[in-house]
Amino acid sequence: MTAATASAWKIPEPLSTRDVPVGHGTVITLRRHGNPAGPRLVLCHGNGLAIDLFYPFWSLLTDEFDLVIYDLRNHGWNSVGNLQEHNIPTLVHDHDRILEAIDGHFGKKPKIGVFHSVSALITLLSPTRGSGFSARVLFDPPLCKPDDSYEEFERAATRVAAMTRRRTGRFKTREMFADFLPYLPVFQHVVPGVCDLVAMTTLRQCADGDGFELRCPPEFEAQLVDYARAFAVLVDFDSVRCPTKVIGADPMLPYSYLPTMDMSNMLTVDYDFIPEATHLLQLEQPQECVAAMREFIDPIIRT
Repeated sequence: MTAATASAWKIPEPLSTRDVPVGHGTVITLRRHGNPAGPRLVLCHGNGLAIDLFYPFWSLLTDEFDLVIYDLRNHGWNSVGNLQEHNIPTLVHDHDRILEAIDGHFGKKPKIGVFHSVSALITLLSPTRGSGFSARVLFDPPLCKPDDSYEEFERAATRVAAMTRRRTGRFKTREMFADFLPYLPVFQHVVPGVCDLVAMTTLRQCADGDGFELRCPPEFEAQLVDYARAFAVLVDFDSVRCPTKVIGADPMLPYSYLPTMDMSNMLTVDYDFIPEATHLLQLEQPQECVAAMREFIDPIIRT
């Protein structure tokens, strides 16, 4: 990948789309990309982001895989609903409804889930325990142990939520927003063109036509951080019902979002991390993330 080609990411039109009612008057739009004859991957994103933003990662998979992508409620392509329903239990319910809808709309075949951050936490908390997947790959889920490390996690979550609530949700132009992003620690290491892609995928034009606003409002993003503080300790890897791999940020680096949990001592999960990568690892080292994922899923696909 060269800087010239990476500086203008252009997301292709989906092969098809489906709207899925998930309750509370909310509809989530599924999009299909890639090779419909290939193995199926289901992809979702992290808090405050959008799955189209992860195109530098999933564009590397379109030749071979049947990709079904979607945004969390109140994110991306989806309209903004009620703040009261924007919580982890509701998103877990959405996750399970979406898996049913994928089989119904696109035909039933084995699915591999590929989730980042809060969407990875959501799939781990689902009552299905992953039984709807033949495997899952989870990029840097916000997890912690219910011990001393929880205090650091809670302090970080409190700080992130407070900063998010203070953030403006409206901008005069997309260019102004994109020019500001490189100054934020979380975007220090992304590949060329990602900041422009953030502006294109996480902003929408204001209803009054005067400027642009975040597709996921700051209060919604902050509320999910608050929920993560309570749910991050509830994951039970002993109960998972499909092969699951966690690919984390480098646990030795200063974290730019929430602390990365080092899971190297856990025997019930396949764990690895990407050296020199932070929370947005798929946007920092997309080829390396694909390679780590494929090392895990290729034997499963061949069986």
